[in-house]
Amino acid sequence: MRVLLIGEAAEHEADLRPHLTQPWEVAGLPWAAADSAAFDAEFGPDDVVVSLRLSRPEGQAPPFRLLHVPGAGLDRIDFAALAPETQVANVFEHETPIAEFVLARLLEWEIRAAALQASFGPDAWPRLYAHRIPHGELHGKTLGLVGYGRIGRAIATRAAAFGVRVLAVDDHAADDGTARVLPTDRLAQVQETADYLVLACPLTPETTGLVDAAALARMPAHAVLVNISRAQIVDEAALYEALVQQRIGGAILDVWYRYPAGVADAVAPARHPLWDLPNAWCTPHSSAWTTQLPRRRYAVIADNINRLAAGEPLRHVVRPPNGTAQGGASHVPHRNT
Repeated sequence: MRVLLIGEAAEHEADLRPHLTQPWEVAGLPWAAADSAAFDAEFGPDDVVVSLRLSRPEGQAPPFRLLHVPGAGLDRIDFAALAPETQVANVFEHETPIAEFVLARLLEWEIRAAALQASFGPDAWPRLYAHRIPHGELHGKTLGLVGYGRIGRAIATRAAAFGVRVLAVDDHAADDGTARVLPTDRLAQVQETADYLVLACPLTPETTGLVDAAALARMPAHAVLVNISRAQIVDEAALYEALVQQRIGGAILDVWYRYPAGVADAVAPARHPLWDLPNAWCTPHSSAWTTQLPRRRYAVIADNINRLAAGEPLRHVVRPPNGTAQGGASHVPHRNT
């Protein structure tokens, strides 16, 4: 058995290897191996492939034992391409840093501590003290969560600690004392109520374009949209227009409509220049990307490789051998991050 790390996964051999119980060969392959048959000779029927994406024409991926996605999202895996015997597993461990990121961004949206610090100095001190500008606070606000899986629950726990009322929309979750959970047919009500609307659901055919012009129009004029899930859940043109026209208060965006294939790929993150708008706070898909995250994730992946070799049940299986995909990490609609 070999372990093949494709693309970015190849950078984490040092995070994986210490947790393996046997000295299996670990090899790195370029991103092209995820989408091109040119590297298919590298794949053996007993191998494990670790990759965030994989595509081939239907049924034409080479057979191998396990595709382990080093993240939760499955929207870049072409399940129809996989051989029947290939099982698929994913991994989480990202809910804590994403939740911290969301709360940090919302706190800064209300407090604007960076601007206060930048304005401070001895010459400005008398004026600043005499005419202090009041800032906002999270306490008493309402946060709407679209999706109440692992990420949604982690955000809710931290938001509730700040005195925020949490409403979640999810057809497969229940009230837990932290959030009031509503079915998806109540989504419009949450959009009308929430001061902050956080998208924490997977990208599926049902959620693609879920936040369209009508949904944005339902949001209060001061409300902030937060997307740490997948960009395509929000209609790009509608969001841009809503921000330009200041029909909503703003957007905090960490996920994008287009991604580069490599450092040399000059691709814009979106068709519309959202990053130029003062009421859009844009970051490069970094909400989960802490120094600790890869260590935790690759420890889980190594544990699954060890289980596979020992004939033990795997964790986080989303497609068993000769089975069908079981969905993503959260439940909206009709179904974490």
